[in-house]
Amino acid sequence: MKIVIICEGKTEQAFKSCLHRFLKTRLEGRMPKLVVDVHNGAIPTAAKLKRVVKTLLPVGHEPADVVIALTDIDPAFRDADHAKSQMRQWVGTEVRFHPHVALHDFEAWLLPYWDRIQKLAGRDAAPFGSHPETVNHNQPPAHRMAKLFEAGTCRDSYQKPRDAGRILLDADLMVAIQACPEFKAFVNTILTLCDRTQVIA
Repeated sequence: MKIVIICEGKTEQAFKSCLHRFLKTRLEGRMPKLVVDVHNGAIPTAAKLKRVVKTLLPVGHEPADVVIALTDIDPAFRDADHAKSQMRQWVGTEVRFHPHVALHDFEAWLLPYWDRIQKLAGRDAAPFGSHPETVNHNQPPAHRMAKLFEAGTCRDSYQKPRDAGRILLDADLMVAIQACPEFKAFVNTILTLCDRTQVIA
């Protein structure tokens, strides 16, 4: 099975190896081929999203079996449910399309690894909140991470693909799955497509 994940940027691309490593522990012999389709800042919307999905599915050198769209919550969406329903409405009745949300941005899924974040930033600090996917208040996790790194001793700001990869290096992905319901839903979609017996409760 080939699964294409439409995403916003290079951070999600850096995350692919960690996700692949986790899936291998649960899908031995049934591993999908994961392809990340990066759109540099924001995934397509409206008719353009529908065109991208339809292009990925039936045509091309290696057509996808499934397309997953993964978006941040930006001002165009009220909340996660609105974002998913809007993407579903844009694409239509295509059953091979699955919309998902990184709430409020991808970096929320890194926050459960707070000890690693502090070490890389070179600064001790209190966590941004007890529930990673509720951290926003007009300052999404990526912005807060940048400020933390700039205030620390690492002498550099947070760089999405580089530091996301370092935070997730050899990390137990189940930590983030259990802390982040939207992340769990995203992972469970992939597991359901490949082997329903492996879905995480």
